[in-house]
Amino acid sequence: MAMNKSGPFEDGDSCDQENSVLQKNVHGSRLAITEPNMDHKEDIKAYMARTLNRYKETLAKRALYHIGYPANLDFDYGALAQLQAFSLNNIGDPFIEGNYRMHSREFEVAVLDWFANLWEIQKNGYWGYVTNGGTEGNLHGILVGRELLPDGILYTSRDSHYSIFKATRMYKMECVKVDTLFTGEMDYEDFRAKLLLNKDKPAIINVNIGTTMKGGVDNVDTIIQILEECGFPDDRFYIHCDGALFGIMMPFVKHSLQVSFKKQIGSITISGHKFVGCPAPCGVYIIRKQYINTISTNIEFLGSLDTTIMGSRSGHAPIFLWYALNMNGYIGFEKQVQKCLTNARYLKDRLVEEGISVMLNELSSTVVFERPLNDDFVNRWQLACQGSMAHVIVMPSVSIEKLKEFLDELLKKRKDWYKDGGVQPPCLADDIGGDNCLCPLHK
Repeated sequence: MAMNKSGPFEDGDSCDQENSVLQKNVHGSRLAITEPNMDHKEDIKAYMARTLNRYKETLAKRALYHIGYPANLDFDYGALAQLQAFSLNNIGDPFIEGNYRMHSREFEVAVLDWFANLWEIQKNGYWGYVTNGGTEGNLHGILVGRELLPDGILYTSRDSHYSIFKATRMYKMECVKVDTLFTGEMDYEDFRAKLLLNKDKPAIINVNIGTTMKGGVDNVDTIIQILEECGFPDDRFYIHCDGALFGIMMPFVKHSLQVSFKKQIGSITISGHKFVGCPAPCGVYIIRKQYINTISTNIEFLGSLDTTIMGSRSGHAPIFLWYALNMNGYIGFEKQVQKCLTNARYLKDRLVEEGISVMLNELSSTVVFERPLNDDFVNRWQLACQGSMAHVIVMPSVSIEKLKEFLDELLKKRKDWYKDGGVQPPCLADDIGGDNCLCPLHK
């Protein structure tokens, strides 16, 4: 069994500048599965061992330059390896034992209780589950909003995560996109104006607790105040909070703007694999208990209720989260949040010193700056880009040393990119505000 020496795990392929979503076709990798020759099983095992080892080396290399996406790579779940011998499926409602016994519901409910306490709601007042990711939480929250208010209109900012707009297409909902400020935060005057245009219909609002590109946080208190001033009583609006990244970080930031069930919100979701860190995508979703009956269906053969978006759910993910919460606790997470915010400010200040356009929201570790000219550099550091912007998201696994390495390389590259003066750095005034833009026109 031959294997191409170059292997399928190599980096460095540049992306198409005109359409960066068109990446290398994955079918180009050389990992086709072939029918095994039972007379050469040892050779097959040796081949697979070599392939997996090379893959591990590739992942270890990529992890060194992973700063553009919100994933905490600083974790160690070696103690849980013993559980890989079991297929764990948390199918059905997490609070009902059901007939399927190979599950981890005890761990799942413990995780939910921890987050219920974080977001200030009593154990007997919430329902929730460990999802397959933040998108699933968004799909669930918006579905409940639609079932409670069938003729409601969904209001969400233009900077919202794509899963919000996916939900409106899936559920065939009317969606009103609200303008945003240059920070990524909702434009409340535009929200008020659009709300008043549709006073005859209930409002379903998606509130962003950290937008995808800029880390902008929508002010829940201001949104609720506008709803009241526009004549929307409690039973004519539903608020879902997309806190994918910052929904767990914000409670550990000393600031008056907090997300809590003491306010008139219906549901919150976060991604578990982002700030907390997890080897597989997962999320946590909490909703007021009285709302869950709107989508609950009895499933006799499971001995449980169908209350979730997906059927089968990972039983391992809740254990990963349970382990991480126990290892860190509130004090540990508070230290990590402060570290992330401090390191993000360091990066922002250094970029300003070098005359590079940059923006950092007060309640964020997402540093937005000019898009690097070279796509090989973008790919190497796995930067998320949109138009003329790129960003670094400082997670617990992104150290000062790593940021210094990134800065050194970026500054050296910029000298080469702009050395003859023929090409100029992009203007970001429209994206991040004139005061933050340091292009030749705004210096």
